[in-house]
Amino acid sequence: MNTGLLSSPMLRQGDLVRLVSPASYPERSHVEEHINTLESWGLRCDTGRHIIDEYGYMAGTDANRLSDLNDAFRDPNVRAIIAIRGGSGAYRIADDIDFVAARSDPKPVIGFSDITNIHLSLLAHCQLGGIHGCIWGSRAQRSVKQLLMSKESVTLRANAEAVSAGLRFSGKARGRLVGGNLAEVAHAVGVRMPSMQGAILFLEHNGSAGIGTVDRYLTQLIRSGTLKGLAGVVLGSFECLRNRSKGGWNILDVLHDRLGVLNVPVLGGIDAGHDITDKNGNNDQYALPLGSIATLHADERTLVVEPIVH
Repeated sequence: MNTGLLSSPMLRQGDLVRLVSPASYPERSHVEEHINTLESWGLRCDTGRHIIDEYGYMAGTDANRLSDLNDAFRDPNVRAIIAIRGGSGAYRIADDIDFVAARSDPKPVIGFSDITNIHLSLLAHCQLGGIHGCIWGSRAQRSVKQLLMSKESVTLRANAEAVSAGLRFSGKARGRLVGGNLAEVAHAVGVRMPSMQGAILFLEHNGSAGIGTVDRYLTQLIRSGTLKGLAGVVLGSFECLRNRSKGGWNILDVLHDRLGVLNVPVLGGIDAGHDITDKNGNNDQYALPLGSIATLHADERTLVVEPIVH
């Protein structure tokens, strides 16, 4: 188990957070909402120069998106970086990050979906932990704030109503938490995957891709040898495949068939990832500290993750 996580200093009142768009561009109103949320925590907030640029479906050219991200890593005043949305494009710049700057002045990146590519690359190149999540929704905001501004461990319990909660392979595992969006993790094979030796793999899924595509992604991860030495698996949201089937199989059948060959503990039902909503139908999810040491206890249906800040 690799415990060499490069953690970041805990944020304090008055610290500066920078919003950037490494992937797709946000609506201007979303930028203001993010600023208001962060300021309500007592933090200061500014934005990258190209945050609302448009270049096809991305927030400006690769060079401009990368420049904003690297400027944030190089600025000693910036203490955390929030990728304001996912979408498409982070995979084009994730391997060109200034890893020397990221290593010399550690600060967490917050984001998910396509931002999974940045998390994987930072872990692979400099062991820098980040946060899988966003600040849309009350639960999301509470959990990101806790991960940034406290040194407490996070305990998550499986939601019995979640689609992925129907899958569980008994056992207990301990290792660093690595992963994110299933499609981005699968596409990272051979490009930016950190070692999974002794790790706990976190996966969530979204979009119109069906059950067969999940099978392909998981088979790619298994057959590539990427998961050699894996300690356990945690499943977040697979809500987009609720009530869908193919050839008599549903998503739980596919997950059971593919993950079962790994012979490791598996815990489903963690409320992290896409398509999770609150009682009013608004997007909401828990944030997870990637790179931190996690303890998975499938029989107790819990996941405990140590902090990524010090």
